[in-house]
Amino acid sequence: MAEPLRLKAKSASPGIASGPAFLAEEPKAPSAAERPDAAPASQAVGGYGALEKAIDISIGELEHLADGADAESRDIIDFQIEVLRDPSIAEATGARMEADENVVFAWVATLDAYIGELEAADEEQMRARAVDILDIKNRVLGALAGTPIADFPPGSVFIGKDMEPSRFLAHDWSKGGGIALFAGSTAGHVALLARAKSVPMVIGTGRFSAADGDPVSVDGNAGAVILQAGSMLIPPLVPAQEPAGDTQTTGGELRTADGVPILLSININDPAEIDALDPATAGVGLMRSEFSITSVADAANEERQLAIYRRVLEQAGDRPVTIRMLDIGGDKPLAGLEDLPALASGLRGIRLLLARPEIARVQVRALLRAAVFGRLSVMLPMVTFPDEIDRIRELFREEAEKLGRRALLHRMPPIGMMVEVPAAALMLDTFGAAAFFSFGTNDLTQYLAASARDDIDADAAKAAPAVLRLIARAVKLTAGKPVSICGDMAGNPSYLPGLLAAGLRHFSVAPARRPAIRSAIIGLNADGTRAAGE
Repeated sequence: MAEPLRLKAKSASPGIASGPAFLAEEPKAPSAAERPDAAPASQAVGGYGALEKAIDISIGELEHLADGADAESRDIIDFQIEVLRDPSIAEATGARMEADENVVFAWVATLDAYIGELEAADEEQMRARAVDILDIKNRVLGALAGTPIADFPPGSVFIGKDMEPSRFLAHDWSKGGGIALFAGSTAGHVALLARAKSVPMVIGTGRFSAADGDPVSVDGNAGAVILQAGSMLIPPLVPAQEPAGDTQTTGGELRTADGVPILLSININDPAEIDALDPATAGVGLMRSEFSITSVADAANEERQLAIYRRVLEQAGDRPVTIRMLDIGGDKPLAGLEDLPALASGLRGIRLLLARPEIARVQVRALLRAAVFGRLSVMLPMVTFPDEIDRIRELFREEAEKLGRRALLHRMPPIGMMVEVPAAALMLDTFGAAAFFSFGTNDLTQYLAASARDDIDADAAKAAPAVLRLIARAVKLTAGKPVSICGDMAGNPSYLPGLLAAGLRHFSVAPARRPAIRSAIIGLNADGTRAAGE
């Protein structure tokens, strides 16, 4: 039997504790959209008045937490209340709102700037205060969204990058439990509280793999974490990835009648479909990330997005996963953002992300952090011009540098583009920065046929010959880069001959369409002709 894994750490509070693992990065509370007792997301956010109310709610929660607390705990809570009452924080947020930033993103940007300054400080005591500001940031976000911070099960071993002081104070430690932090500080408020309450705690473990409920032991005397056999330390340096759009199959999984390998992936349109993903069957050619973002509060919640992306990557195992960045705007509104000028002007997809970089930056950070958990590629929606990819790639570089300074594990994923705008399809040879291409035939058909969104189903069959001709021409311009198709045409067997003849070898379809497409492909030659005897 394999031996348990013992990781060296630094003691922050003496004692030994064992219990089921609680992974802090996994969301334990439903979002506002999922809570029947919560206010609708569109009502939970608003202008400066909504921010003032959220701050007042947060102060009230902290004051309630301080009732009956000891002197040390009260001092920590008083510090957080003092920060919340600091007019300069509200004023900085208000200034961002006057520049047309939504209240949620204005608050996040203001507090992230404060956190970044603290994390870059020379003194450890100052760096340790960063988690106090993170605590405040998340508490006010919860008040804005109507989702209070959730507790974790008594007796658990808390595992995460760091731990918020108010989360420690709200937890019942009488049932035991301990704390193991990837980073952390012995000078931080949580370490001070842990020592005062005799809660075993270690810091500086580095990131390690564990699942919720796994047995974990914290040795605060020797400075160690003991994990069950099969766990592993995640190395801090992660090699670069190849684009997930390759067309190789495993063991001849799927081939045309004349032996050409075909990759058949699935589309994920809803977080509920993640658990049904079978890595033995298929990877993910398209995950529409906007279906996991139901409100502006979700769009501003980096940790929630990270948890969703991590879940699909871990569910996929060694299979590639392509996540499309938010395609919101136009006919895809997002609750709480309806009043933004960028939305009013009809911007959508990558244009909206570039016009509202505060939205893009949160998602970029979540994707960079998620990339270490699997074979992630990122796809950009509604790309029209090459410089749009360059500008998004620059956002990825900037946020990667910030994550590096914060010692947060991350990896730069390959960044490709949806081909759904005819102007882009005709000029694919000019998109040198794109790592891969994927045809989105729904929008491509609509724009090529000048159809209204409501009429596209009726016009699709008539426009199909033109769409197929455009795809065949565009594939020749890809210079050998990975190319796939993820729109509705990919899931319609009647279009497969034309798509194969155009040179496509990677199809991503709705899970329900996969069996029919698989059967159709094995009955066709790679040039789209029917196999002999079919």
